[in-house]
Amino acid sequence: MKDDKQNKTPFFTKLKEYGLSNVTSFDVPGHKLGKISNELEDFIGQNAFLLDSNAPLGLDTLSKPRGVIKEAEKLMADACHAEKCYFLTNGTTTGILAMIMATCRANDKIILPRNVHKSIINALILSGAMPIFVKPDIDIELGIANGVLYDTYAEAIGNHPDAKALFIINPTYFGVVSDIKRITELAHENDITVLVDEAHGAQFYFCDKLPLSAMEAGADISATSIHKTGGSFTQSSVLLAQGKRIDHVRLRSTLNMLQSTSPSSLLMASLDVARKTMYFEGQQRIVKLIEMADKARENLKTIPGLKVVDRDYIINRGGFDFDSTKIVIKVSELGLSGFEVFQKMRKNYNIQLELAESHIVLAVLTIGNSKDDLDNLYLSMKDLARRYYKIRNRLPKIKFTYTFPETYVRPRDAYHAPKIQLPLEETYDEVCAESIMIYPPGIPFVIPGEIISQDVIDDIKFYLKKGSVIHSDLDNGYIKVIDKEHWIKWEGEGDEF
Repeated sequence: MKDDKQNKTPFFTKLKEYGLSNVTSFDVPGHKLGKISNELEDFIGQNAFLLDSNAPLGLDTLSKPRGVIKEAEKLMADACHAEKCYFLTNGTTTGILAMIMATCRANDKIILPRNVHKSIINALILSGAMPIFVKPDIDIELGIANGVLYDTYAEAIGNHPDAKALFIINPTYFGVVSDIKRITELAHENDITVLVDEAHGAQFYFCDKLPLSAMEAGADISATSIHKTGGSFTQSSVLLAQGKRIDHVRLRSTLNMLQSTSPSSLLMASLDVARKTMYFEGQQRIVKLIEMADKARENLKTIPGLKVVDRDYIINRGGFDFDSTKIVIKVSELGLSGFEVFQKMRKNYNIQLELAESHIVLAVLTIGNSKDDLDNLYLSMKDLARRYYKIRNRLPKIKFTYTFPETYVRPRDAYHAPKIQLPLEETYDEVCAESIMIYPPGIPFVIPGEIISQDVIDDIKFYLKKGSVIHSDLDNGYIKVIDKEHWIKWEGEGDEF
């Protein structure tokens, strides 16, 4: 039975009331509720500017909410089966940084997959935590890394019983779901706090036909991107928490260090209304979306040269579950890489996919998608296959490797070590001093403190050749590595920096 209190949108309602109050503004922001006309206001209208306020009287403060923000956060917590919710206006990145920093001190061990987002690596630098990397399931056929199996986490816990925290990505970017409830129970039996990157799983909270959410599975804290699959504005997310393992005083203090003191009221309002929509309409609309997605997968499977991932595929590989609001298509048998298909779909068919990898492309579905969208995807893929798929043609080999660089020191040590810049070709066997990744999804090839292998160099060259966006600190073809000649660590002397 639905809770009538969820009909309320306390922050949005108060914000709208203020914007329409004809107030004389001597505070910031400088546009004075839309009184400086410009092209943006001409396009989106003045109402957006009326809602862009900076904590005037009656609108509460995000750093220490006591009024309508506190009420809106409580409604979100209740809707997501959590005890506590924190609004985030700098994306799930802020939530990940905060939950790791609030949970792990310097040199505390945290068990986590190696295919983590760059924000997790940054959190290791800021917190000083020691990563215990575990290997995700590697799907060579699709060319992707999936979730971490229960037995892999169990082995890591057995080898590191003193670990402070365990980190789970659930679901992965490609919709693969771990046995999060069982993993959480095992971690708790060993007094280990469970942290979840739930960036792509906001929809789990609003439909019982989807896999378990982090809070329902018993995890202690999760960072959830409402903006990715829940309908709020980009950069608006939430941090959800429950249980006694979370120190909320430390967590709030950490969030206040990381978040802006001028958070966007538009982003918070979008969280407030997205929660209401998903709470009352999510179940029915997601069920319909799943039906449309399943039908689209069946249609796509009939196209020569395509292979479509579904739940059966994941289960047959030993995986636990699959988020059926993701459409993952293997396209490499067309004789094209995923990167090429990604580009062609946008340029030739006006379809913007979420992501490409060497073998596959990814489409992310939400309740904002329609049957026409999925029909368009099918017809466009069918036309693409007609143009490129020839059974007798020899298909090009598409490179895929997934190796773990050797860790020499923890990321924080490498971050603070002396550095030099070297051309990529000359970095073999050097200790990396930065994170280098393809974006999206932002998963690093190598992180600070890892030794650069030939595989890493080859992978970076491969993605550069394919026109992918490589994120690194430098734009001149050089890589930052540790200056071993001036680094006390290399000489084996001294303690932690």
